[in-house]
Amino acid sequence: MLNKKLKFAVFLIISLFFFGFIANNLNSKFDNDQFISYTCNPKKTQVKLFWKDKNGQVLKSFANLKAEVESNGQSLLLAMNAGMYMEDNSPLGLYIDNGRQIRKLNLGKSNSGNFYLKPNGVFYLTKNKEAKVIETSKFKQSKDIEFATQSGPMLIIEGEIHPAFTKGSANLNIRNGVGILPNNELIFAISKVPVNFYDFAMYFKNLGCKNALYLDGSVSRAYIPEKKWGQLEGNFGVLIGVVE
Repeated sequence: MLNKKLKFAVFLIISLFFFGFIANNLNSKFDNDQFISYTCNPKKTQVKLFWKDKNGQVLKSFANLKAEVESNGQSLLLAMNAGMYMEDNSPLGLYIDNGRQIRKLNLGKSNSGNFYLKPNGVFYLTKNKEAKVIETSKFKQSKDIEFATQSGPMLIIEGEIHPAFTKGSANLNIRNGVGILPNNELIFAISKVPVNFYDFAMYFKNLGCKNALYLDGSVSRAYIPEKKWGQLEGNFGVLIGVVE
């Protein structure tokens, strides 16, 4: 009897290790020496945008976002800066929070700044939990949109790399972005090392993303606890959070 219990215990430990190993590899299948990512199904996971806490104070950091989420009895599975912002940490472009438009679509033009490298784009989530990345010029306001953030430039446009990007460019930076995978899941990615726009866009293209959006550059950070990527610092505008 004792031997049977011991064998079962050993079998259980080995099984848990094996399935844990498989799950970890599935979660890391899009990661490599240059990039770390987080994927999720927006219909099964709560993906939200955050800017201010319940007291009306700008969150700014992932540490503050984590504390805010946990104060509501939830856990933070992912945090990432969600687009470019102004000196007062307010969004530079469109921002919709829980169906309410806080900042209107930015259609401005400029000869400087990544945001204005057209086409730029919008990442949004509808109330029925569909996620979209679309060029700014094609975005249409709708009462069905729950969250939205505008940034730029687009990385992938209808399956093609942004035409302004140059292979082998020496313009290197830490970069983060969001794309839609062929199975309609979301992928959030950040480079572990400085990379150029072309290589960052190619990462999303190789994964089959039809559209992907650049979120920001050198200031970018990510908090992905399941992969022991715990950058809780930062001074941002709008934040992306995946919570449960």
